[in-house]
Formats: sequence, structure tokens, C-alpha cells
Amino acid sequence: MSFVLADSQTSAIPIHCLTKKSLPEWITKQDAFTQTWLKSTGFIADPQTIILIPTSAGAIGQVLWGSDGSFWHYAALANKLPTGTYYIETALDSFDANHACLAWALSFYQFKKYRSYPDAPLKKLVWPEKAERPWVEAHLKAITNIRDWINTPAADFTPDTLATLSQNLATQYQAQVRVVKGSQLMQDYPTVYTVGKAAAAEPCYIHFHHRHPQSIKKLALVGKGVCFDSGGLDIKPVSNMLLMKKDMGGAAHALGLTQLILAMQLPVEIDLYIPAVENAINGNAMHPLDIIKTRKGLSVEIGNTDAEGRLILADALDEASNNKPDLIIDFATLTGAARVALGTDLPGIFCNQQLLASNFIYAANKVSDSVWPLPLHKPYAKQLNTPMADLSSTGKSSYGSAIVAALFLEHFINHDTPWIHIDLMAYNLSSSPGRPEGGEAMALRAAYEFIVQWLR
Repeated sequence: MSFVLADSQTSAIPIHCLTKKSLPEWITKQDAFTQTWLKSTGFIADPQTIILIPTSAGAIGQVLWGSDGSFWHYAALANKLPTGTYYIETALDSFDANHACLAWALSFYQFKKYRSYPDAPLKKLVWPEKAERPWVEAHLKAITNIRDWINTPAADFTPDTLATLSQNLATQYQAQVRVVKGSQLMQDYPTVYTVGKAAAAEPCYIHFHHRHPQSIKKLALVGKGVCFDSGGLDIKPVSNMLLMKKDMGGAAHALGLTQLILAMQLPVEIDLYIPAVENAINGNAMHPLDIIKTRKGLSVEIGNTDAEGRLILADALDEASNNKPDLIIDFATLTGAARVALGTDLPGIFCNQQLLASNFIYAANKVSDSVWPLPLHKPYAKQLNTPMADLSSTGKSSYGSAIVAALFLEHFINHDTPWIHIDLMAYNLSSSPGRPEGGEAMALRAAYEFIVQWLR
């Protein structure tokens, strides 16, 4: 991160993060020139407003920034500053220093795989004294990777790509990884095979395992890895298909979180499960109202071939649950209904234990990585009834369909297994400071903070 974070404060320009409340006291301590300058500009420290105070020679002497206390306001600051090296004069504890550095660095993210960009103005932030570099660097790498993976076109990001990334991570951390591909899936992972069999790129199932020597709990992470979703025979409209390279966003999050946990050496035994497919159209594609078997043995009637994510997750959640973890967290770009309810920026979480959900939401709010709870409303489970099979994959009504999808998944969780299901967009539809249009890590920082607290 040497391109955006600097070691030396020599010749760096101070930044004073102020609020309307703290500005008057700060002004009383300044010289007459600074006081006159501020009076003439009318700066009152409104949130995310900036004023540059010159030296007598006309250079930038110091920066005043209207702080709003949000995670991303340092990204907004980085965007507004001219070229230079800066340091935050305001005293920061480790938590705030870490987040300031991360937000600053993320403001410079660009997806460069397929095009070149002109050199951006060089703006460096001196590491605050209490910043924890390993934390910042590990988070930046995880978020950058997740964004890059989601942004990569489906032609260049297949189920095999997810397998290779998992194998590379296993090599780096001396972990074990098992990959099952193609027709080999039929016996143990029948839904993964059924969903992915029509694609030219073979479906695969990835199980990654690592145990920290001082592990105190066992964590299972599961990610939906649909590398492209045409909708199958229930084909999507063109407009709905346009962003379906992002339908592996759940797998990207689960893999990125695994990478982050390993980099930070958290004392946990971790299992990562990724069912990876492309939902394509071919003569052997699954049909609406087909009845398929799951790994658990339950039969499922296909209500809509475009509801494929819950099918592949069923096999992964069943295996994860049967391996008796202390907690399962799954990430999935699962339903448009969750986006209708919460918008694209706010992931919804479902949880089978109220205290666990409350703790996750607390962690999310602490790190300004918001989520919103949605209920596992049991009366809606009747929508999954069908006379033809043990379960319908969708039911016949579109009402409450994010909840119905979560209730479907719950059938594959052992009743005594704590479980959190995160239904997320994984994509920014427009750009804002630190969050350019494209793939996005959502609830990643929240999940990491929650896991840190859960391990204590």
C-alpha cells in the first residue's frame, strides 16, 4: 500500500477532522491569519466539507475537514484533496486509525484487468501512530480481491476459477482442499450437478479446511458460486441477465472472508464450502417441475429454474451442518425480493438464534457495514408444500419470497446448528467515495468483526 499510505510525516500536511461543535474551540487556538481566512470563507464544518488553509508562501498549510463519523468519510476526503502527502492531526485510537487507513486506501480502487487508467493524482496518508498495519492490509486485500473476482466477466471466471483460487489459498496456508467435478458430483452433490450440468464449464464442489493450532471453535462458511445465471429454461429478461456475472458474489465473500481470517490468524477451525456452477441452457438442462434429489435425501420440485442458488446451497449446507460446526454463515446473491425490500446497499440477514442475530447486527453497526434483519417467519413455510415432492423450491407465490427462500435453506440445517444466512447484492449500481460502480464486498467487515467477538 506504499502508493497511498506513507511512513514518514516529513513535509506532510496536517488534516484536522472537526465538527460544528468542535470547530469554535479549534479556531480560538489559531493565529490571526487562520482565523481571518476561515471567517472569509464561511467554513462551518458541515459534514464532508473541506477547506484548505494556505501558508504565507501560498502552499497548502493545513486542511480542515467536516467529519461525520462514518466509515467512508475518509474516502470522500481522499477524493477531494489535491496531490500531496497528509497526516491526520486529530488523535485516533486503533479502531478509528484502522478504518481511516482502510477507507482512504479503498478510495483508490480501480479494476484494471481489461483497461488502463491514467495515473491518478498521488495522495498519500501517513500511517496514524496507532494504526494496526496487518489489520488494514488484510482487509484491503480481501475487499480488493472480492471486488476483482465479481467484476471479472463470466467468460474468464468459471467454476474452475473458484477451485483454483481455493487451491492457491490452501497452498499458501498449508490447508486441505477437495474439489469434486462434473459427473462425479451425481452421488454426493446431486443438486450441484443438476443445476450445472447444462453448462460447457463443468460444475464443481469445493471443500476447504484449515485448523489453527489454538482453535477454540469450528466455523463453516458457505458461498453461492453461480458464475453466470441465464435463468436456465426459465430464462431471464436481457436486463436482468446483464449483471449475472456477479451471481458468484456469495462465493467471493466466503472465500475472501476465509482469506482474511487466515491472514489475521484467528484461532478457529474453518471449513469453506463452495458449490460452483453456471446456470445455462442446453438440451439436458433441468426443467420447471422436475423433481430432484438432494444430498440430504429430500426431494425438491423445481418451481423455477432461475431459483437455482438455493438448490446448490442445499447440498453445501447439509454437509456443513452434518460436520457439526459451532456456527454456519452463508453468503448468497439469492433473491431479488431482498433487494426490493432493502435496496441494493443493505444486505438482509436471517438467523435461527435471536441472540446471534443481535450480536451480528451490533458488530455490523460498530464497523459501519450495515445489515438488516429479516425474519424466518415459520407460517410462510407452507408455501414450500407441494403434493409432488418433499419441498417445492419456490412455492407458488412471490410474496415474501426472500423469507421463503431462507426457509427453504433452513430445511438443510440441523435444528441445533447456529446459522446465519446473508442475502446480498454484492454490487454497486453507481459510484460513491470508496465504492466505485461494480463488484462490492458487503457485510464482510461486519462478519469479520462478529467472528472476532464470537471467538472471545
